[in-house]
Amino acid sequence: MKEYLLIALALLGVLILGAIGLVVPRLRRRPEPPLPETEVETRAEEDRAGPPVEAPEAELSTGVLVEPPTVVEAPAPVLEVPEPAAGRLVRLRSRLSRSQNVFGKSLLGLLSRDHLDEDAWEDIEDSLITADVGIDATREIVDRLRERTRVLGTRSATELRALLAAELVNALDPTLDRSLKTAPKDGVPAVLLVVGVNGAGKTTTCGKIARVLVADGRTVLLGAADTFRAAAADQLETWGGRVGAEIVRGPEAADPASVAFDAVKRGIDTGVDTVLIDTAGRLQNKVGLMDELGKVKRVVEKHGPIDETLLVLDATTGQNGLEQARVFTEVVNVSGVALTKLDGTAKGGIVIAVQRKLGIPVKLVGLGEGKDDLAPFDPAQFVDALLGTEPLARDA
Repeated sequence: MKEYLLIALALLGVLILGAIGLVVPRLRRRPEPPLPETEVETRAEEDRAGPPVEAPEAELSTGVLVEPPTVVEAPAPVLEVPEPAAGRLVRLRSRLSRSQNVFGKSLLGLLSRDHLDEDAWEDIEDSLITADVGIDATREIVDRLRERTRVLGTRSATELRALLAAELVNALDPTLDRSLKTAPKDGVPAVLLVVGVNGAGKTTTCGKIARVLVADGRTVLLGAADTFRAAAADQLETWGGRVGAEIVRGPEAADPASVAFDAVKRGIDTGVDTVLIDTAGRLQNKVGLMDELGKVKRVVEKHGPIDETLLVLDATTGQNGLEQARVFTEVVNVSGVALTKLDGTAKGGIVIAVQRKLGIPVKLVGLGEGKDDLAPFDPAQFVDALLGTEPLARDA
């Protein structure tokens, strides 16, 4: 009997412990808010609350509302308007002050002597030779001056200035064609190839030529075929960007002929008037470099003939510039000269020497570091600027 009683007590204890285990966890749970009774009530609650708003990150972390930054659009680049090319040489006459000291003051002073003896004429010859006119051209100019002053008996400063101006203009051969061939033909743009030695200011001059063409109403594309000087393409791109001219460039050390070819092809595709190709500076005595320049010319001519090949010469190099011009002419058939840095030299006579020796017209002259200091060359205006004659002062 006792055994049954113990078994009953044990079962009762187990039941009591199980009941406690089920009740205690329920007492520890936190009550949850009541759910909506129907799906319609749930949607009504969401509609009243509106769409969820995502708070800025800073607001979640600090509690401070951070406004998003204001986006300011960069203004469109303003294109520059180059000053008209016509009349630039007249406006820039003061830049020839150093050469004016030789031609205007020295020569006119010598010619104005009371008695022009042999010593005086020798001094005149020396002045012209010092100005890099060249020996042959100097002798011809002086011989003609001597003859005309003897026959005409001219003695006044005005008459002597007129005689000297006429002889200098004649030595520059005003009959030469100095126009730049920049007009497209049959849907193909005119191609201008710019060549020259290192340090002549070639890339800068190329950029200034682009401004001359834009000022004259031409649309221009620039080809950066100087792939050996890292800054050359960047420099040319800066020049082109100022006037809205597109530039075609290749990777550093790319094949210059390939870049030049692509530039002309792009010019044809876009329908521009003129493609202006800048080439790497070369020494005229380096056969390999000159052969490469010849390759550029041949590759470009697969699109058609090159309309203009401009040789950039530094006026301060003097007679050495003639040798440069001669070798470049043999390789790429130079059709014109852009003479730079005339404002920094008293040797303005190099213009005469280049034309006399090579028969190549000077088409452009650089008279300063300004963006529009490259001027189309006109013999009469140039001589008037050198001599400071009255007709130029009235025209200005």
